[in-house]
This record gives sequence, structure tokens and C-alpha cells, in this order.
Amino acid sequence: MTSTTDRDAERLRRWRLALGGAGADGTGCELRGRDAAMDGALESLYGQRPHPRPGRGPRDGGARAAGLGASAPQVARWLGDIRSYFPSSVVRVMQRDAIDRLGLSALLLEPEMLEAVEADVHLVGTLLSLNKVMPQTTRETARAVVRKVVGELEQRLATRTRATLTGALDRAARIRRPRHRAIDWDRTLRANLKHYLPEHRTVVPERLIGYGRSAQSAKKDVVLCIDQSGSMAASVVYASVFGAVLASMRALDTRLVVFDTAVTDLTDHLDDPVELLFGTQLGGGTDINRALAYCQSRIRRPADTVVVLISDLYEGGIRDEMLKRVAAMTASGVRFVTLLALSDEGAPAYDREHAAALAALGAPAFACTPDRFPEVMAAALEKRPLPIPDMAEQR
Repeated sequence: MTSTTDRDAERLRRWRLALGGAGADGTGCELRGRDAAMDGALESLYGQRPHPRPGRGPRDGGARAAGLGASAPQVARWLGDIRSYFPSSVVRVMQRDAIDRLGLSALLLEPEMLEAVEADVHLVGTLLSLNKVMPQTTRETARAVVRKVVGELEQRLATRTRATLTGALDRAARIRRPRHRAIDWDRTLRANLKHYLPEHRTVVPERLIGYGRSAQSAKKDVVLCIDQSGSMAASVVYASVFGAVLASMRALDTRLVVFDTAVTDLTDHLDDPVELLFGTQLGGGTDINRALAYCQSRIRRPADTVVVLISDLYEGGIRDEMLKRVAAMTASGVRFVTLLALSDEGAPAYDREHAAALAALGAPAFACTPDRFPEVMAAALEKRPLPIPDMAEQR
């Protein structure tokens, strides 16, 4: 059994690591060996105040002993250290904090640092934002990092997405003279309840409702319209992966459009999500109205079309025109879905006035996690109520 003394010592150790020491933690605990090295890695990141660019001192001008410095090899060594001390989930958080707190984005242009980093969605977003200033010597390494993350995401999300949407498309193509194995018994019974025979305690259906299996009859159009402003980086990554998955399904005709103040149609790159991602340009302004005007012009069959707008709704264009376009599309039969984010983080900062206006038009705006996206798309394709999460839980 663990003694009280051992438990107290472990508690003091954890507090010492959390508080950072420097003689002011009050624990009186001295760290040695691996613990001391772990403390040094934490101190390098969290022991100083954030500053805007690598190589610059803290904002208050005061001298600090800790820090990663502006050297890519030094940062690469630090990245190797934290991977040996902490689990991958913690490593990703620390990397993100290092980029934000210490202004290390420029160092991601160094091949040796990219090779050392633990790749995740947020790193991909940062690399995409640096795409235009990335030296040629770094591009191939960056592409390899992005390809690794995209491959992992596809493996995680593709199978479930295809299975969920295939079922939705089958149900959307219901036929009235189904074979026995294709009968949708739930809908058939509900449609024939008026033919219930009390004496026999049974329903005698006058018409059967079935699932259609024809890919042609179930054909649907999907338009993903993605805000590529800097705050939407993770959403752009996930939406690109989902776009590639949807494009691989024969029963769906998928179009992917990204926008800032300009509009770019990347549909031709849907067979290669890595190439698609490098076709985006994160960090611009926002003109939702212009993007929706383009998407509206590409709609051929409104009743069989789902438009998914992924944006925080901070509109830099003409607000009233944007809302009129959404109203016109929904009135024509288009199913319009507004996602404030497609990421694991939940609800972001967003324009609440625009979100309320869209909800009043029948297009409620909500954040969606990647794991929830297949159910949202299935509901949209079947024209049933969307599985909208509780926004309060996402904050």
C-alpha cells in the first residue's frame, strides 16, 4: 500500500511542477533527474510572458532566464524533449501554446523543425497560413506533414461518413412498390395507422413505403462554402477532408468553394485533399454575400441540393443581400445549413446578430464537431430536423 508520506510527496511534486518553482512556489520540493528536465521544458514555454516575434524580449522589457530563443535547432530539441515527457495530446497543446505565446510561426518555415514537430490539425492550419511565404526547401516537408494529418483524418472519418450518408440517401429515395427486403416498416406502419383493425389487432397496409437503392434516383448535390479567414483554419482542414470523402460517393455531386473577399472554386482538387488545402489562402477578409452569389449560380436542382456554409458570420460584404440570398435559396427548396465551426473546439466567437437572422430564415447556425458532421449531413439530405447541439455546452 502507498503510505501517507508517499502520497504527500507525490502531491507536492505535482504542485511544484504546476507552479513552476523559482523559489516562489511554497512547496519546498526539489526536483531532480527527469522531473527537473520536465520542469525545464515547461519553464521554457510558460516561465515567460508572450511576445510578438521570435528573438524579441518580453513585452515588459524585463529580463527572463527561460525561453526557446530564435534558433530552430534549439526549438527542435525542445520539441523532442516534450514528446519524451508528455503524451501526444499534451504535446499538441504545448506546441500550440508555443506558437501563440512565443511567436514561433516563422520557425515552422525551417525543415528541421517541421520534421521534429507533432503534427495535428492546428499545425496544418498554421502551415497553410504560411504557405505563400514558405521557402522552396520547406515545401516538400510541409506537404509531408499535411499529408500525414489528412491521411489520419480520412482514416478516422471516412468509413462512418460514407455509411451514414449511404443510409440517408437510400431513405431519401423511397419507392412505393418495394420488394419485401426493401420495405421501410416503420414509415409504412405510421402511414397506415388509419387502417388498424381492432378485432385482429393488426394494421393492414394499403400502400408500402420502401428504400430506394438506385444511385441515379438518389442523386443529390452538395455545396460546401468555406470561410478561409484566419480564425477558421481548423474548419478549413476538416471541411476539405470531408469534401474529398463526399466527392468519392457516386450518389453525391460535391462542389467545394472557399472564400475571403474573393471566391475560389476548388472542386477540381477534391480528389486530392492535400492539393486542395494548399489551394486555400488563410487570413483574408470575409465577403459571405459574394461567396453565396457564386454558389447560388451553380445550383441546378434546388430541391435536391444541400448548401453548407461554414463561417463565423463576421460579414464584410453586404449583410442584407447575404440574407436575401439565403432566403431565396431556402424558398426554392435548397436545404441550407450554417456551421459556425467544423472543429473539435466547439462554438467559436461569431456574429450573433447574423446567426439569429439566419435562424429566422430556417437556417440555424451552430458549431459542429467532425464526429457529428455525418449525422448533420444525413439529416440535411433527408430533409429532416437537424441534430443541433446545445450551444451553451459548446462554449
